[in-house]
Amino acid sequence: MGPGDLRSALSGVKQPRRDRRVLVDHTTLDDAGVYAYGRGECLVQTVDFFTPVVDDPYDFGQIAAANALSDVYAMGGRPITSLALLCLPDAGVPPEAVVEILRGGQDKMSEAGASILGGHTVRDPELKFGYAVTGVASRRKLLTNAGARPGDRLFLTKPLGTGVLSTALKQGKLGSATLKRLTRGMATLNRVASEVAVEFGARAATDITGYGLLGHASQLADASGVTLRLRPSVEWLLPRALECARDGIAPGGLAKNRDFYAPKVESGGIASALLDTLFDPQTSGGLLVAVPARRARAFEAALRRRRVWSVAVGEVVGRGERSIVLETGAGGSGARP
Repeated sequence: MGPGDLRSALSGVKQPRRDRRVLVDHTTLDDAGVYAYGRGECLVQTVDFFTPVVDDPYDFGQIAAANALSDVYAMGGRPITSLALLCLPDAGVPPEAVVEILRGGQDKMSEAGASILGGHTVRDPELKFGYAVTGVASRRKLLTNAGARPGDRLFLTKPLGTGVLSTALKQGKLGSATLKRLTRGMATLNRVASEVAVEFGARAATDITGYGLLGHASQLADASGVTLRLRPSVEWLLPRALECARDGIAPGGLAKNRDFYAPKVESGGIASALLDTLFDPQTSGGLLVAVPARRARAFEAALRRRRVWSVAVGEVVGRGERSIVLETGAGGSGARP
């Protein structure tokens, strides 16, 4: 669902009294729910599944798993269990493709150290796959989208453009080299980026997925009561993403994101194609992390040592009229292992 449709649906549902052990729920539009248990520990729970974004079934399984796991990493958690969700049409998907999808997902869950406990399948006109994931986190080190403070520095840990490039793939306009880069990025876990964020005392984080960078950044700004000042650059993008955007290649969700979140953004004269990539719905995108200024350089260096792509994208300032202020100019330092 688009962000506007989802808000409309939720507004018609009366919410029950909140259990005091619920630390994070849907009210701050965070990446996962969090439930306190034990002494200083909490459960992190999320679910995500979608239609194929690449043609190779094994790669699709890996990407679907990485995407579902990402919400746990965005909260500073460690995934421990998962349940598979598979929607399968009556015809058109050969049994061997289903095996490869499941194998790809299982391999990625094993890489994350999460056990697949089971799952659920249903007949559906369109193929869909993903997981419900449970993780654990230290309550003291929990990352939410409500903790950013003025002065924090902002970092992005994967390049943008997966939506426009996946659409280009469906239109037969994506070369093999770009497809390989796109697939590798979407199948990469956010585990290391999350671990480094927790280690260096990040105040807030969110993963960049269906609502695009500006959508998820707006949610972080609103939950934290701050404004994010960003300086967009082509350095933030996957190869050919800007070219595709200039050619008018865009997923359907991009327009919905732009319509809903544009009023929260002061665009600052950013070129329209570059602005479109900032609204582009991402699949298994990176983390947007807010780090105290005194730790920002060490945080960035640690990501580089551990071979995590990263770029400094801006800073947190006091709350202004808009959630996001975009400025022209260099996008900051970056690392591309």
